[in-house]
Amino acid sequence: MPSPSVCVCVPTYDERESLPRTVAALRRAVPEADLLVIDDNSPDGTGAVAEEIAGRDPHVRVLHRPGKAGLGPAYVAGFRWALAQGYDVVAQMDADGSHRPEDLPRLLSALSGADAVLGSRWVPGGEARDWPWRREVLSRTANHYVRLALQLPLGDATGGFRAFRRHALERVDLDGVQCEGYCFQVDVARRLLAAGLRVVEVPIVFLDRELGTSKMSGRIVREALLRVTGWALEPLLGKDGRDADRGPRRQGSVRPAVSASTR
Repeated sequence: MPSPSVCVCVPTYDERESLPRTVAALRRAVPEADLLVIDDNSPDGTGAVAEEIAGRDPHVRVLHRPGKAGLGPAYVAGFRWALAQGYDVVAQMDADGSHRPEDLPRLLSALSGADAVLGSRWVPGGEARDWPWRREVLSRTANHYVRLALQLPLGDATGGFRAFRRHALERVDLDGVQCEGYCFQVDVARRLLAAGLRVVEVPIVFLDRELGTSKMSGRIVREALLRVTGWALEPLLGKDGRDADRGPRRQGSVRPAVSASTR
């Protein structure tokens, strides 16, 4: 069987320093994959840097957006582009160096037994290395709340290092995904499970960024808290998990984390 075609979506906003390093490492790790840089008109000229790289490497494409609209819309735009181009597998990762490209082959390999694979910091074998303790506490607390509120059996529902088979993204209903910040990751995860898809978590090492500045803000945290709470309250407000034209939704399965060395 021919190898599946892979597109890796990387959203950027003011990442001109880190992007060349991330692209080079990704091309070494998965040389057969294509890379889509999704730039939200970065003031620092990241889009121009991406175009320079694409001019030298036919595996790199650039999707320019008119302005900063948030992480979620950027990923939705990238996913739509990749699906329209006919890729079999769509992956996502950050441009700031916090996701190690050398971990991507393990995520892609795990798709042999799953519809979607989530890179997880908070399952055995995973970790967040050199991260400020406040950020780690925030991430662990957010994931604990997601598990309790939404009954999602995931160790890391907020992580952004993932890989999907195309049919999984086609089942997610991208039109309904409205989140701007990292709660986009939670929304996609819950939609995968609601669609009855098989999800696997693979341990990864998450690194604190060395270049640029974090985009995390109080507004992003508030959006996530309000969205997750709203989803949790839907059954109490009369939304019982039924689609008018499909009947009851099926709950997908989460397989045990794939154990592998992350060192």
